[in-house]
Amino acid sequence: MKYRVLHKTTYRYTEMVSLCHNEIHLAPRNYTQQTCHYSHLQISPQPSVLTERRDYFGNTAAIFAIQDRHQKLEIIAESKVDVLVSNAPAASMTPAWEDVRDTLAGKDATRHLDATQYLHESHYAKHNDDIAAYARVSFPPGRPILEGGLDLTRRIHTDWIYDSKATTASTSVAQSFELRRGVCQDFAHIEIACLRSLGLAARYVSGYLLTLPPPGKERLVGADASHAWLAMYCPGFGWIDLDPTNNLVPSDKHVLVAWGRDYADVCPVKGVILGGGHHTIHVSVDVAPI
Repeated sequence: MKYRVLHKTTYRYTEMVSLCHNEIHLAPRNYTQQTCHYSHLQISPQPSVLTERRDYFGNTAAIFAIQDRHQKLEIIAESKVDVLVSNAPAASMTPAWEDVRDTLAGKDATRHLDATQYLHESHYAKHNDDIAAYARVSFPPGRPILEGGLDLTRRIHTDWIYDSKATTASTSVAQSFELRRGVCQDFAHIEIACLRSLGLAARYVSGYLLTLPPPGKERLVGADASHAWLAMYCPGFGWIDLDPTNNLVPSDKHVLVAWGRDYADVCPVKGVILGGGHHTIHVSVDVAPI
């Protein structure tokens, strides 16, 4: 599938901002299943500094600074990307989850260094006894790892209620786990924490999801949103994406932007300002098939 993605973020401040420094992850990533042909940023006011780099995880990160006084910041990212259909392996053919755990913890772990860095707790993906107990239900002894991952994905989708007002970007996994409510970011963090509590590698994925209008209704421009899911590592098969918010294995309807340990590594927009008072933020996303 070919897509045009338009992501618009607007900050409005009650007082003047005299200086801001920001880092953004808004350019879709190139990898096996995806090719980003074009990515362009439009920032207002005009930045005095704008550079681009590859972060530690290989994502494209743009860094900019604005030194002019302003009460409004607008960031528009436009991209064109090809996404290929991806097929997950047969779940029953994947190795037992304990074998994967032992491989990642054993003497041959150096063969899987890209995965072992995602075994440990991170800022937004800490686990506790309750989370570990919840995870173990999906992973009885000898169960193929993907069967367990799919079951865990289904259970989180069923047991949690999608509620955009229940949590914020700073809500911890322990809080959202107790609330049994949250958004895609929370769902992804919960499943990541569950998998890591078992000694399995899981990474956070940010991107976009193509949403279709109800039958007979027109597609609303800007009605799409940023999305988050996760990927679980399986030796011999690589990284397998899982979307607990929608209880599915992502394919060509998901546009991947970046991956990392959790949200903190791939936040779409983050930075510091001098001044500004209080602020409001408005985000509009449009994912349109070409």
